[in-house]
Amino acid sequence: MKNLLAILLFSCTLSAFAQTNSSESNETEVAQKWRISIPYFVPEGLIVSSWNDHTSTQHLELHIKRNLDNKNIIGVKFAHFRLFQPMGITWWDGLLDKIESESEYYPGHVRTKGIGITYQRMLWKGLFATAEVLPQFQTYLDLDGNKIGNGFKLYTSYHLGYHIAFGKKKHFFIEPQINCMLWTSDNNAPDGFKELDDKWRNYFLLEPQIYLGWNF
Repeated sequence: MKNLLAILLFSCTLSAFAQTNSSESNETEVAQKWRISIPYFVPEGLIVSSWNDHTSTQHLELHIKRNLDNKNIIGVKFAHFRLFQPMGITWWDGLLDKIESESEYYPGHVRTKGIGITYQRMLWKGLFATAEVLPQFQTYLDLDGNKIGNGFKLYTSYHLGYHIAFGKKKHFFIEPQINCMLWTSDNNAPDGFKELDDKWRNYFLLEPQIYLGWNF
């Protein structure tokens, strides 16, 4: 049932993307038609955190978006990250405590990468809503870093945030937002990984986030 819900959400996002794309010929003129952005934790992870720590997510993410008009924005998302415990451990489950206690650590890591699509709708002034669909190709690694399996997930996320542009020509921007994520289960997960994934949810709610970007 949860997988069916994720597939339905995926179909709705594709439908919205197609309808918006078809209206491109009627777009109004925009000052900057393109934008690129990254989450703030990408440079933070590269500069502040130790890349090879067991709890490092080694997260790399890039968004390239096209402003169709002043309301509709479509884009492509590139993402790579590494998991050391299930994503479905939420704040009210004691997420930070479980990281400290190491009680829910995988017997290794899950390295995931994918290319997805995004649709962003400007609602009022800088307020926006975004839907993202990211197929994830996964590689399972043991504690020594040896590959022990491959898998696949369909990952979707839903965002409500505010676009704040600044500078003389409004090239720079930040987007503080709240995200909710939903994903399908990976039936190919090796033993040890699957037991932990099945123990927890296939969604995560109310993740605060900030994106940094450039309009051009």
